[in-house]
Amino acid sequence: MPTAAQRLARARALESLVREIARDEILPRYLKSSRNSKADGSFFTEADVASQQRFTEALPKLLPGPVLGEEMSAEEQARLWSQGRRGMWCIDPIDGTTNFANGIPFFAVSIAYLVDYEPRFGVVYNPITDESFYAAKGAGAFLNGTELPLRKGSKLLGEAVAGVDFKRISHHLADELAVRPPYYSQRNFGSSALEWCFVAAGRLDVYLHGGQMLWDYAAGQLILAESGGQAMALDGGTLMAGPAVKRGVIAATSPSLFDEWRAWLQSHS
Repeated sequence: MPTAAQRLARARALESLVREIARDEILPRYLKSSRNSKADGSFFTEADVASQQRFTEALPKLLPGPVLGEEMSAEEQARLWSQGRRGMWCIDPIDGTTNFANGIPFFAVSIAYLVDYEPRFGVVYNPITDESFYAAKGAGAFLNGTELPLRKGSKLLGEAVAGVDFKRISHHLADELAVRPPYYSQRNFGSSALEWCFVAAGRLDVYLHGGQMLWDYAAGQLILAESGGQAMALDGGTLMAGPAVKRGVIAATSPSLFDEWRAWLQSHS
């Protein structure tokens, strides 16, 4: 069983690899890649495919295990998930593909290593800002080497800045949040992985997203947990239940703020 220090060393080795592949495969294609549609209606670019191929080749050299990526068929994702209990990579080569394709400098590589279907270490990296968020279970969370959170979050929901994706929640809840928001202000950036990290850093205080896949949060929710934050599925279930289910998620910078946020959502859903 690796120690926390060993897991952190692996997270830093992963960070170096992520920076290298982002430099080689993603940045040269920024502002040069067009969107292509997948069968489910989501988008991908040449950079998504090229970087996923590089990661699929390189990650097992860091640590053995299958590489489950967003740019795979549902059948292949299910097969790799069933094979990966003892160790598995979960990757999103570009989280925020629409931002990437449109030249909006807010997207990220998101990679986590799972054992028994729980993240042990992970990295979320924005190659435009050169911000690398990483964490290892039991060893803390960091941004470019500085321990998270960067600032203490708001203690009260009424003073909080929220990250909310309105288009993926119910019309009723969206109306309640728009007309009678319980927080001070609201933001939405278009990259789920980075939004998790913004909660971990204290840039956002609370978070709500109505539909995320495993690779959207596998690394980010570990980074948040290691920074002292709290999260769960919107329906109260576990987050780490496989690649086939889209989940609503809620999160906050502290357990007390999480309880207040969750109670408000439950009473207004």
